[in-house]
Amino acid sequence: MADKMGSISISDEVLMDLAGYAALESYGVVGMANQSLVDDVVQLLPRNKLHKGVCISLADETSETPGAVNVDLYVVIEYGTNLSQVSRNLADRVRYTLTEFADIEVGRVDVHVLEVKVR
Repeated sequence: MADKMGSISISDEVLMDLAGYAALESYGVVGMANQSLVDDVVQLLPRNKLHKGVCISLADETSETPGAVNVDLYVVIEYGTNLSQVSRNLADRVRYTLTEFADIEVGRVDVHVLEVKVR
């Protein structure tokens, strides 16, 4: 007779906060930005609103990893850094954080650089 352990559910907001904090810890990331631009103005989000710079969605059945979570990050990158390298490191860090801390499968991590800023 097998014991049923139950299930754990993690809200999207918690996953978005985890991704946001992981993003802020990445080298070259100045901050998270709101994914909806108003009058093409990029606004840095305070630490308590990081989830607004992250979008979480479930991968569909036609993707390479059906049932996995896809992540879109909207960030401001530091001027003078290599954008592609910072974006790649950021995606890897977020993927690792969500996999290790939330034990979920991560499909795509897309990084949207909305602005480059001098710190």
